[in-house]
Amino acid sequence: MKRIFVGVFVLAAASLTVVSCGSSGAPSTNTRASKLKFRAFVSNALFPNGNGNFPVLNIVDASQDQLSPSAISLQFDSTQPGLMAVSPSLEFTMVFSPSGNTVALVNNSTESIARTSGTAVPAITLPGFTESMFIGNTNTFAYAAVPTAPITGQSPGAVEVLNLQNGSIAASIPVPGAHFIVPSPDGNHILVFSDNSDSVTVITTILIGTNSDPRSSITGFDRPVWGIFSDNATAYILNCGPQCGGRAAGVSVLSLSASSSTSTTPVSAATYGLLKGSTLYVAGTPPPNPPGTNTCAGTTTAATTCGKLSVIDTSSMSVTGSATITDGYHDRMQISQDGQLFIGARGCSNINISGGEVRGCLSIFNTNSSSVVIPPQNGDVTGIQPIASRGVVYVVQNGGLAIYDTTTDALQVSPTNSLNNNGQVDIVGQLFDVKLVD
Repeated sequence: MKRIFVGVFVLAAASLTVVSCGSSGAPSTNTRASKLKFRAFVSNALFPNGNGNFPVLNIVDASQDQLSPSAISLQFDSTQPGLMAVSPSLEFTMVFSPSGNTVALVNNSTESIARTSGTAVPAITLPGFTESMFIGNTNTFAYAAVPTAPITGQSPGAVEVLNLQNGSIAASIPVPGAHFIVPSPDGNHILVFSDNSDSVTVITTILIGTNSDPRSSITGFDRPVWGIFSDNATAYILNCGPQCGGRAAGVSVLSLSASSSTSTTPVSAATYGLLKGSTLYVAGTPPPNPPGTNTCAGTTTAATTCGKLSVIDTSSMSVTGSATITDGYHDRMQISQDGQLFIGARGCSNINISGGEVRGCLSIFNTNSSSVVIPPQNGDVTGIQPIASRGVVYVVQNGGLAIYDTTTDALQVSPTNSLNNNGQVDIVGQLFDVKLVD
């Protein structure tokens, strides 16, 4: 425990001197290399440039689906740019590289590595791999879950607190097997989900740096893996159940003020979800029961294993609908402005029949008609980004970027302007994630 309080005390003191990581306000768009007002960043580990391939963030004009000739170089900061996290203020983008386990910080306004008092913020090396991280509301600190982080005298796992001013780890908060983290809207609490656990750890951020333990544990779940806040005090907890070695999948309502959960609403499977108004969408892949059962029964596909989407009315916590989707571990979900729910997974059953069915890890659920479209694209889905005020969604699948027209649930073919000949943005390299930064 001493390690927590000593490290976090430094964190609390440092927060008094940070001014947005040295930012002096957003420059005008004509001072940016891209000169664009409405942008999406795409992480690319192998962008060809001159004499070789280089790690960059490609910049796409999200209003016209055009690739900017300029890109953000990460050559000395991120060997294999992958997962990204954008600050709530849209001022910064954090980029994780699984090669070296480093985190680089990009200033979205300047389209370059963030600087403090004129000095570039160095990349931060984590003690292991992460697939869950976020930037805090003040742009001062960020958080990353590292399930293999070594902790002296304890089981591995920690939530690492990153100082975005000087590029360092300000504190390690031990949580065995910490794998996924979800912040409350006000940033006062962080839900931590650990591997092979039936508990949720809650970190109260205002207690970090005090003599009180910022952690509390709430039990009574069934392999919880994700949470969705409805407000600052209430969250829906997704119990993975059998897909993660537990007993039964479901959704529980967690009250942070009472430090307890209510009864659980059973669902077919639950690893990821999205809340839209009073409707909660939950996706997962139920194991065949009994083993060998075709879980795709009732659909037209060569796949024998499928996932399930459950639709829950949160006012009554009752399941009001369901749909069959692709299988795999679902960990991406976004909804377009016209109600098309894009659901992404990894490790799904890819089907590629010559002259016949082609499918991968992407499903599109029409929330108005409850119909499902499985696009004919193979591969894991690693990034989904709806484009605000437009009927298109950017999807990174199998290392490439695809632009979907939400009126057809198919690849965009009608150009949005005369400069775009095929409705797509062709980016050469190895892509992983896509984020809107304006």
